[in-house]
Amino acid sequence: MAVRGAGINNADLAQRAGQYPAPPGWPQDIPGMDLAGEVVGVGRQVTLFAPGDRIMAVVGGGAQATLARVDESHALAVPDDLSWPEAGGFPEVFTTAYDALFTQAGLRMGERVVVSGAAGGVGTAGVQLAAAAGAIVTATVRDASRRDAVAALGASAVLEPGHEGDGGPYDVVLELVGAPSVEAVLPHLATGARVVVIGVGGGAQVDLNLFSLMGTRARIGGSTLRGRSRSEKADVAAAMAAHVVPALAAGRIRVPVCETFPLSEAQAAYDRFAEGAKLGKVVLVDASA
Repeated sequence: MAVRGAGINNADLAQRAGQYPAPPGWPQDIPGMDLAGEVVGVGRQVTLFAPGDRIMAVVGGGAQATLARVDESHALAVPDDLSWPEAGGFPEVFTTAYDALFTQAGLRMGERVVVSGAAGGVGTAGVQLAAAAGAIVTATVRDASRRDAVAALGASAVLEPGHEGDGGPYDVVLELVGAPSVEAVLPHLATGARVVVIGVGGGAQVDLNLFSLMGTRARIGGSTLRGRSRSEKADVAAAMAAHVVPALAAGRIRVPVCETFPLSEAQAAYDRFAEGAKLGKVVLVDASA
């Protein structure tokens, strides 16, 4: 496919630092896990897409290039009205958030969920998906200037980190920050709560009160997408096609894009991503498209 948009994620920074290598079979020297673009050629057994189709996907690496290879079973059709920057910023964060909230945590209508670090890509996706499913969403956002924007995505309350006790008790925790956030929310879990850790930028070592965990019968787990098998990724993509892409096409959820950069200015895009203080995605785009 010809890549028209490719989002930047924390995993890309880790890969560039040598801390998160791409799985076997994927480029080790070209980062990027989500992309969107036009099909320019297909294999002999491909039946779902044809040259000229607009698709987007989560890949194991190599997204931040002019051309990329995508497994047909992992590709999603891009809604007609979606721009390339939005499509390029959609797959990884919305797939990660959907899988964590619904497949891993089994979030149900009416439950209370807290999303930590909710102004980032996965956070903004998680807030919207949980709210669209009828959950009561609390978000934590460090930068006060971005809290109103996160509330507009569907959060009933947007709190400063460390003030999780002002909401809850929580049935589901979408943990994007790591150790300090987990420690702050553990005293505020509902009975049978499910905590899914998918980000540890704030630290990976937690001081855990096992008595508290036992008392609430809570479960703590973690999840990543990149290292899953081809068939597991196909299952996730099928769930996205059935449950999330229609909501995107209907405008019930959206992809906040903080800023775009042409591929030739990838270093500037990475610098902007690393600065923080952003709402949504930083996306590399094909300036000629």
